[in-house]
Amino acid sequence: MVIAELILVLVLCFYGLDPNDQWQWESIGYRTGYIATAQLPLVVLLAGKRNIIAWFTGSSYERLNWLHRWVARILFLTVTVHMGFWFTNWARYDYIKIQLATNPIVQRGFAAWFILLWIVLSSLAPIRRWNYELFVIQHIVTFVGFFVAVYLHLPAELKLWVWIPVAFFLFDRVFRACATLVVNVSLLNKPPTTLAPKATFEPLSANTTRITISNPRFKWEAGQHVFLSCHGLAPLQAHPFTIASLPADGKLEFLVKSKSGSTRNFLRHAEDSRGLPPASSNKCHDRSVILEGPYGRIRPLRQFDSVFLIAGSSGATFTVPLMKDIVSNWTVNTQGRFDTSNPLMPSSQCAATRLIRFVWVIKSRSQYTWFASELETVNAIVTQLKNASHKVEVEMSIYITCDENLEAVNTFSGRNIVLEGKDPEAYGGTPCTPQDNRPEYVSEKAKDSVMSIDSVSSDPRIETSAATSCGPNGACCCMQTVEDEAEALESGRQCHCHCGVDSIEAVKERIGPNPSFESEKHPSGISSSDEKIETMHWDYPPIPLIAGRPKPRRLIREMLEQAYGESAVVVCGPQGLVDDVRRSVVYLSDDRAVHKGTGAQGIYLHTESFGY
Repeated sequence: MVIAELILVLVLCFYGLDPNDQWQWESIGYRTGYIATAQLPLVVLLAGKRNIIAWFTGSSYERLNWLHRWVARILFLTVTVHMGFWFTNWARYDYIKIQLATNPIVQRGFAAWFILLWIVLSSLAPIRRWNYELFVIQHIVTFVGFFVAVYLHLPAELKLWVWIPVAFFLFDRVFRACATLVVNVSLLNKPPTTLAPKATFEPLSANTTRITISNPRFKWEAGQHVFLSCHGLAPLQAHPFTIASLPADGKLEFLVKSKSGSTRNFLRHAEDSRGLPPASSNKCHDRSVILEGPYGRIRPLRQFDSVFLIAGSSGATFTVPLMKDIVSNWTVNTQGRFDTSNPLMPSSQCAATRLIRFVWVIKSRSQYTWFASELETVNAIVTQLKNASHKVEVEMSIYITCDENLEAVNTFSGRNIVLEGKDPEAYGGTPCTPQDNRPEYVSEKAKDSVMSIDSVSSDPRIETSAATSCGPNGACCCMQTVEDEAEALESGRQCHCHCGVDSIEAVKERIGPNPSFESEKHPSGISSSDEKIETMHWDYPPIPLIAGRPKPRRLIREMLEQAYGESAVVVCGPQGLVDDVRRSVVYLSDDRAVHKGTGAQGIYLHTESFGY
């Protein structure tokens, strides 16, 4: 699409003109200026969150934002060619400096080019992600400056082409403001109120905040997001957060990872609110928020025979509601009516989906509690349906790894949960020792303080060194890929990585002297009096826990081999995971010769990645 537009722009700029003919340079300069001006409405139209292109294409603004950036780059190229031919024409007479010093039109045009150069450079991903709030502010300021310079540069007959994009921009802002008022302000409540909705902030593990808004005043669909502003904690800022709940839940729920700026303020406020009496907490620590949205569209997954959902960390806020939506439709299909006792959202549309494969990649076991009740509810409903002889299936697995980017390539088989500490070689021991008995776990309270639930390879064929088993700050982590999930689950072989033992004393201090610990001897032969590896047991959740990174290509292939019709693959998480899944789908589509006469069913791919 971008290449097609570039070719179109170049053809319009040079058709019928000879760039090698110096007597036509001025004509090329004029025409490229006209073509550049004609591109302004498209650039602004693609930038709006409420634009007609998104409506006509059935897409959403975030799916068109990349196109907005590339159209702006083509505009910059056109403007550069426009200026270049004028400068080349003047250079024959050594006239460039005189024009820049004395001609107001040239001065304004050069200013517009320089501002556009800054806009293009500052919109590059590294700069944009460095400080997004600052980027937005300067982007709007420079946008206004650019249009002012262009308006002053253009002749009177072309000024209309500046007012058209300005009208698009104002329409988008006015429409969004009206929609925001409808979402946030209601005069029909009892008692009537014009106040913004109240939100509660709850701290969770892994520096995450759960934000909950009861009885929201609008409807949404699974996979959508809203822009949330809380000016009491983060003035003049609005950030997009995926809605982690469904309308039938009767609440809006967000899981926000603490990074910096406003998200850090949310977590601090939640931590300050914890421990206060409920009445005091509701009165003093509930905050007014402003919501804008919902935004985002995804093709209905109910129409696919098989659905593969994979998420990394907080990306589950996108995939869990999608799974709940399909399961709720299974109850509608089987009962022929709405199940009012079902906590999941009922829908008037039936689901053709037969199989759901759900994979969640997290850094620690404590993150499982984010969606523990939702996943257990889904398991319970599916079990009931299967017991009633309905042919539906949900397969879930959770991978635990400390690899945030999910780009490692090593493979292993095994499952374990381990302690955090220092280099084991300092104690004369080996990094990990295979165990054939049941794995041991630290207490929930200790886990929340200093425990890290990561792992290393339990395959004795793989040589594991302290450098690979012990991560930063002595954390024992698993960054290797699980080649065969079934083998890892069947083997049940465990591995404890003793990266540091004096952290145990810190654990004991934090959790107190009462918990019932079990001691075992260090594999290096150090006596238990010198060192104790102390852990506590807890039960597995109803979903398999696997240490390491998943291998999406193998998991997707296994699902496709069971599919009777078209399949959907949905991924949300770090860029490394998204890229891995995207490559896997492309490879499998080509390997299966989809749409090439083999009869292989198609694969629909939807990707969502963290960041802007």
